[in-house]
Amino acid sequence: MTEKSKKYKPFDAAEYLDDFDDLAAYLEIALENSSEDPTAVPRALGVIARSQNMSELARRVGMSRDGLYKALSADGNPTWSTILKVTTALGLRFELHSVA
Repeated sequence: MTEKSKKYKPFDAAEYLDDFDDLAAYLEIALENSSEDPTAVPRALGVIARSQNMSELARRVGMSRDGLYKALSADGNPTWSTILKVTTALGLRFELHSVA
């Protein structure tokens, strides 16, 4: 098999988020990047949601599965309320700490 004929599967970070610590670390990195990329947190939540049972997560958030996919997609524009509902349903929360 030549190098050109090899088929590679696209990388999906959702396949590597194995435990709660991975989820929290992934979201923390997205939060750190959000000052330069305001879509970082919603996109990260979309990846995290895909790593979980999306139907169950949507039920806990109070949205349809398709609605949750759309809100957390690359083109989505979720409200802050939706972001908080998703993080709470995942067992995560945002914390603020003084840096001064």
